Amino acid sequence: MKAYKIIVAAVLAGVFSMSAMAEGEHAKLITKEVAQKEGYTRVGTVSTSGEFTDPMDAREELAKLAEEKGGKYFVIIGGQEKKKISATAEVYKDK
Repeated sequence: MKAYKIIVAAVLAGVFSMSAMAEGEHAKLITKEVAQKEGYTRVGTVSTSGEFTDPMDAREELAKLAEEKGGKYFVIIGGQEKKKISATAEVYKDK
């Protein structure tokens, strides 16, 4: 079951990161490695409501929620896709 969650998270992260759209004012999607390398401070987690059918809508929701939580960056740590998409992300801010 753990391996399934990791695979789903990796697939969703890949789908979410394929977009070249501007992030706008919302938090930016990064990788866990970047967060660690840059020494960003973790401020918590956020989750989508699972009401989305498009991965980009779920990504945008995570970005908004991360910003509302005081973060500038987020890392997708889990996701699920069964007719609708839901995801969870860790939120980070600068040092």
